[in-house]
Formats: sequence, C-alpha cells, structure tokens
Amino acid sequence: MNKKSIQDIDLKGKKVIVRVDYNVPIKNGKISDNARIAASLPTIKHLLGQECAIILMSHLGRPDGEKKPEFSLQPTAVELSRLLGKPVAMAPDCVGPEVEKLALALKPGEILMLENVRYYKAEDDKKDKEGRKAFAKRLASLAQVYVNDAFGTAHREHASTANVAEFLPAVCGLLIQKELDYLGKAIEHPVRPLVAILGGAKVSDKIPVIENLLKKADKVIVGGGMAYTFYKAMGYEIGKSLCDMSLVDTCKNFLAEGAGKIVLPIDNKVAGDFDFKNMKLLTPLKTVLCSAIPADSEGLDIGEKSVELFRGIILSAKTIVWNGPMGVFECAETAKGTFAIAQAMAEATGKGAVTIIGGGDSASAVKDAGLVEKMTHVSTGGGASMEFLEGKTLPGISFLNDK
Repeated sequence: MNKKSIQDIDLKGKKVIVRVDYNVPIKNGKISDNARIAASLPTIKHLLGQECAIILMSHLGRPDGEKKPEFSLQPTAVELSRLLGKPVAMAPDCVGPEVEKLALALKPGEILMLENVRYYKAEDDKKDKEGRKAFAKRLASLAQVYVNDAFGTAHREHASTANVAEFLPAVCGLLIQKELDYLGKAIEHPVRPLVAILGGAKVSDKIPVIENLLKKADKVIVGGGMAYTFYKAMGYEIGKSLCDMSLVDTCKNFLAEGAGKIVLPIDNKVAGDFDFKNMKLLTPLKTVLCSAIPADSEGLDIGEKSVELFRGIILSAKTIVWNGPMGVFECAETAKGTFAIAQAMAEATGKGAVTIIGGGDSASAVKDAGLVEKMTHVSTGGGASMEFLEGKTLPGISFLNDK
C-alpha cells in the first residue's frame, strides 16, 4: 500500500492527533509489558523533532462504553513520560469541553494523552456508522493532522483507527510504515524463494491465508494443530489429535492445488493425555511418523525429522514469513519444535534472508526463545498481520492518504 507517512508531509509546528496501540497488560495500576508503548517512541520522537503538539489516543481492554477506572489509560501516560523523560499530561476524557480546552492550550513539544476511546460505544459501534463518524469528527476537531501508528488495530474500522482520517489530512506513523515495508514487500515483491510457515491450532483460522499464500509463496510449511486435519485428508490415523472434520475436503483441495508447495511434518511428538488447562503432560511423549499416530494419542509438537526438513527449507529461502507455533509451545516439553523453527529463522537472518514474524503466538514464541533481535521484523499486530497475509485491505491503512 503506497500510503503517506509522517516523513512525507510538513508537520512543523502542527497539532497532531496520533492513534497509538497502548492496549497493554495492567494490573493494580502497574504495566507488566510496555513493548507497545516503546514501539510508539520513534513516531513520537519524530513529531517532537518537528515541534508538534501531540495528542495521543488509544483503547484499553473492553469497557463496553462505560467509564470504568480499571480501564483508564493513566498508567500508560506515566510509563510514556518515564520512557521519554518528559511530562505527558492526562486528559479526564477523550472528548468534551475540558478536553477541547486542553487541546487548544497545548503548545509545540507538549504531549496530551486522551482517556480510553472505548469509554464511548460509538468508537467501535458496527451498526451505527453515522454515530461512529460523528464521534470521529469530535476527535478530529482537536487537531490539524491525523497519524495512525496502531498497526495492532489497523484491521478494525473504528472511529479512532479509521474514521478520523475522513476529517483530517491522514498519514501513518513510523511503526505502521515499518509493517507495510516488511509485510507488504514480503508478500507482493519478495526476494525468492519465499517460504511461508503456518502453524497454530485451527485450520479454520488460516484458510484465507493458505489460499493467498499458495498463490504467492514457493513453499508453504504447515505445522501445529492444523496439520492433523491435513493428515486426515490424506487418510492417516490421527488419534485424539485436533481435527476440523468440516474442513477435511478443503484440505484435500489444498493438497491437490499445492502439490509440491505444501510441506507437512513427517514425524510428530504425541502423548496419551495432556492437561490443556494447566499446560502439563500427563503421560510421556513419544515420537512417531505422521502415518503412525496411535489411536489413543494426540499430536502435540513436530518431531526431530520434521525440524530438520523444515530447517533445510528455511535456510534455502531468501524471504520467510512465520505465523503460528508448531505445537503446544506453552509447555516446555512440547515447545521444542517451535523454538527450533525460531532458531532456524535466526540462522537464516544471519545468512542474509529477510525473516518476518507475523505477530501473535509466533511473536511470543520468538520472545520466549530470546531471538527477537535476530529476526528482521517482528510484527506488532497479530490479527492485523493475519489479515494482511490473507490479502485483505486494512481499514486503518486504506483510509490514509495515498502518496
């Protein structure tokens, strides 16, 4: 998508309203993971360098249109102030006379954090489009330019993520620009071979992604729980493994269409019983070929032979996109396949390949493996990156001004 960014327009001295993604974990007023706040710093610092007056807005959780104190963005303003080493004022609301007064008085170089936009039902009301646009207009009235830097919510057509762009010059921030540069180029203009790695629990979550990537990629590796529906389509016994029977025929079609492209695990780690509530093995793991899963067992990870097969494909690629773990990575015994893939991607990066992690569980796995710095790009948006891989248009980006 050829969209304007904050580097493409004159922002000198302008009042700018920025949609950030500060939907961070907060307990008892304390933030346990500030990664999303830290990710917004390049954009904020660029705007400060342009002597902008900055108004930040975000959602936090699901307060369902009510002003609940536990969903206040106050802790994020405190954390941002700490990271920047300068004051960040906290507004009592996100719209209204008091907010308008604060925004009007905001001087170049100053930052104002608005309160949770989801305190208003109009923010994400799917039915009342006019009400949503009216709310967006109130937000837009606070500034002269709109910047969207919240890739994690770019797949939602909400007032603050999309509709504000209908009332102001609208560009993306540096975080979204980075996502577009890496994800967009990887799918539309990759250095080949392009390898896509898809995992996770359900085939149903990835059908549009598989459809799109079969057209774009040179190889599509399929692992995780979704592999077992493919095995079923091949006529294999899968025991108690996860399977979506309604999609067996769909997987048969994918296997026919993607002959030579789709690569499945050749062996799996299975167990007779697993406690998914506590993420704990109840019976020992054993490794079996994909065609020899016992009827009383379920697949929980890929085996060593699959790791070597996938590693070879990864190391021969020039562009690799990964979305979804290879097994139950929340348990140490069944996380080895996922971490081995992360390690292979880190090696590929070292050999000059472009390695992209498509957010969500894959990003968590790479972080747990301590390999974030060894990837070319780790996406900040799980749902957004998924829809990007599906080839969908993201409202939070499509509403921005074209170059």
